[in-house]
Amino acid sequence: MNLFLTGSTGFLGGKLIKNLLQNKANEVYILVRNVEKAESLRDSFLLEEQKRIHIFQGDITRPKAGLSEDDIEWLTGKIDAVYHLAALVKFDLDLRDELFAANYDGTKHTLELATRLAVKTFYYVSTAYTVGKLTHGVEELYPTDGEFHNPYEESKVKSEHLVFSYRDKMNVSIFRPAIIVGDSKTGEADSQFTLYGFMRALGVFKRKTDRRKGEERTYRLVAAKNGTSNLVPVDYVADILSLAPEKAEASKIYHITNPNPPENIELLQMLKEALAFKNLSVVENTGEYVLDEEEVRLNSLIEVFRVYLAGALTFEDRNTQNLIKGTSVSHLEMSDETIDMIIRAGCQVEGKVV
Repeated sequence: MNLFLTGSTGFLGGKLIKNLLQNKANEVYILVRNVEKAESLRDSFLLEEQKRIHIFQGDITRPKAGLSEDDIEWLTGKIDAVYHLAALVKFDLDLRDELFAANYDGTKHTLELATRLAVKTFYYVSTAYTVGKLTHGVEELYPTDGEFHNPYEESKVKSEHLVFSYRDKMNVSIFRPAIIVGDSKTGEADSQFTLYGFMRALGVFKRKTDRRKGEERTYRLVAAKNGTSNLVPVDYVADILSLAPEKAEASKIYHITNPNPPENIELLQMLKEALAFKNLSVVENTGEYVLDEEEVRLNSLIEVFRVYLAGALTFEDRNTQNLIKGTSVSHLEMSDETIDMIIRAGCQVEGKVV
């Protein structure tokens, strides 16, 4: 097949390309803003695989995804399916316009391009957190007027509805990963992923406190101890996405989630040990205490992640279980040892703790 990808130079994109090229009849066409970065990614593949990776410069925030008319004419009728991975993953309330430009307008432009190219199938990579303030995720569209924690979630819900509105023009399927973390075998990860921003914030605070010699005290982090963090390894996400051309059904939504996610208290204990941040404690939001100035600063550093530490979400993934049935991909079973390995690998940057 001829497969067209946006968001391909990210860590997930690189993993997915590697999977797709295992079928030697596949050719991969990637839309990128930074050609140099794309060429560096292509150079990391085997020579035979490099010949099947084709780079096109563009920008999803522009009409027709920024492709030239010559490129559009050349690609028309050649592409079997589009994977739309590109997205802005930030949770700040004041970034609403930027988030909608990248996530909603970017999806619209990519759908319009797919229509121009006469593409038969469109795979949209969304997020499990389109669930918003609900506590149970279903493999169905959520209402666009639901309650959301931030404009990122809202932009992805509205983008999903936009994708489904194109069902009369092409087959569409939606994939919803939860919190993507490092590779389940090596721990290797993209430091831009959500968990790693949280880890960096804790690491920055710890380094500052380490400079205060002789000061012994505990810092309280506010989180729901029995809440859960739905972590999924990047290789599991890529493995499921790579099954789409063969197995995905039109108009279906697939959760790529963890059926047994770690509780926050377990995850934060692993983070404490990996960061050697022994004087960090976790407290519930009871209102029975007052954080001091340093603790307020600590909690403000991770404010945008707080909503994902606040509850115990559950997700259905029956569609995904049916998708992987009869394939080499097993339903996710993520051990504590694997999570700990991924966290420790993520805490190391050039041999130093983050």
